[in-house]
Amino acid sequence: MYKKILVPLALDHGLSSTLFDIARGLLVEGGEIHALHVVEAPYGLAQATQDKATSQQVFDQARDLMKGKLAGETGLHGHVVEGHVYRSILGFAEDQGVDCIVMGSHKPGLSDYFIGSNAARVVRHAPCAVHVHRAL
Repeated sequence: MYKKILVPLALDHGLSSTLFDIARGLLVEGGEIHALHVVEAPYGLAQATQDKATSQQVFDQARDLMKGKLAGETGLHGHVVEGHVYRSILGFAEDQGVDCIVMGSHKPGLSDYFIGSNAARVVRHAPCAVHVHRAL
């Protein structure tokens, strides 16, 4: 059982309710669940061509989607950050003293057959336990 659980979300995937149910099952009474969405920072040519207003609009849309995912859910804290997905998840977990990460994994390609690449990186480098729900 865990006191502080992080649930990273890809807001465009439909796993959030399943992941929240898993997290609740692993949570001690009085514990906290934090949902995190990472807005992928633009890089390369995209970074050079995207203005600040567009970046802010993307961030605001993600924050609104997070509010929608958490509507009707009790005891969940939502966070939206900008950065690289797995690095942001690991940094958040370490900074917040998370003792468990519950995350989903998409249907992988050949190079990351068992779990997705971000989930694999989180599993390898997390400062805490990681539970991966494999979505088929």
